Amino acid sequence: MSANSFGTLFKLTSFGESHGKAVGGVIEGVLPNTVIDEDFIQNELDRRRPGQSSITTPRNEEDKVQFLSGIFEGKATGTPIGFVIWNKDQRSNDYGNIADVYRPSHADYTYQSKYGIRDYRGGGRSSARETIARVVAGAIAKLMLQQQGITIQAFTSKVGSIQLSKEYQQLDLANTESNIVRCPDTETANEMITYIDTIRKNKDSVGGVISCVIKNAPVGLGDPVFNKLHATLGQAMLSINAVKGFDYGLGFGATDLLGSQHNDEFYMDGDRVRTKTNRSGGIQGGISNGEDIYFNVAFKPIATILMEQNTVNKDGEEIKSTTHGRHDPCVLPRAVPIVEAMAAMTIADHILVNKMYK
Repeated sequence: MSANSFGTLFKLTSFGESHGKAVGGVIEGVLPNTVIDEDFIQNELDRRRPGQSSITTPRNEEDKVQFLSGIFEGKATGTPIGFVIWNKDQRSNDYGNIADVYRPSHADYTYQSKYGIRDYRGGGRSSARETIARVVAGAIAKLMLQQQGITIQAFTSKVGSIQLSKEYQQLDLANTESNIVRCPDTETANEMITYIDTIRKNKDSVGGVISCVIKNAPVGLGDPVFNKLHATLGQAMLSINAVKGFDYGLGFGATDLLGSQHNDEFYMDGDRVRTKTNRSGGIQGGISNGEDIYFNVAFKPIATILMEQNTVNKDGEEIKSTTHGRHDPCVLPRAVPIVEAMAAMTIADHILVNKMYK
């Protein structure tokens, strides 16, 4: 299986399966002397870990990261950083009944067709547990970006039909971690939590949207024609499990406007060129313009639901099947740090590429 690496200069290569011995990776491109704050990295993993609340899967994994190389006296040495997170709470027997069954909307059929073999225990490599490696690499990318004053904040903005009515500029994003659904508006968050819990009790699932804001990114990130910043951000987000869509700035909302309504007019702020509005989402011509970069990521309802469904087995027989095991009724709360991680890796990679021009 190829395509297990992400990035050009800041690069993650990951390995591992949901019910294998471990998940881990190798990170390249971390600048020497970057302070590697292991407590910060572990906190990012804790935000993604299962079993953290009543509306997430009860799988009980500590997700403690163990670094193997590339760090000396708390700093990156500039050599590859190897790491591993051991799996400890697998219940592979939960998946015995689907060993020969293709779960609706899962990767079971496509993996089997492509490779002639699949790990049916929790989806194997197609499981979202693979994203642990992304969060570790993204946390290290965040540490690099923090040194340049760049911050990345994602939050749940929509669950089912329940969505924030305010723009991100009107919200205190510091409140994102104050509730288990990771929505910065308390009233909306409570509605989301109640709805997700109802879905969980009905053995179903629900999707939604995660929004993300990148502040203080420098002007000039992104390369035309095929490496535009929004294109690489889109690739990063669409590589996350259950993601069905990506838009930035006004996105599809721009199709309702005229050019005169959508254009961001320039003005001078001292010696800095700014835009009066930011409908472009901080990116013009595929290159960052110094304004806030903001985008939305759409997540489908996860495919694993604990009710009987129609499907087929590997022998082509039409059957009914019920999935067992421990699963998230809504993936969004745990996906917030994953979105941030992929954004951080993308921005860090573009910054390193930009250094080649100077």
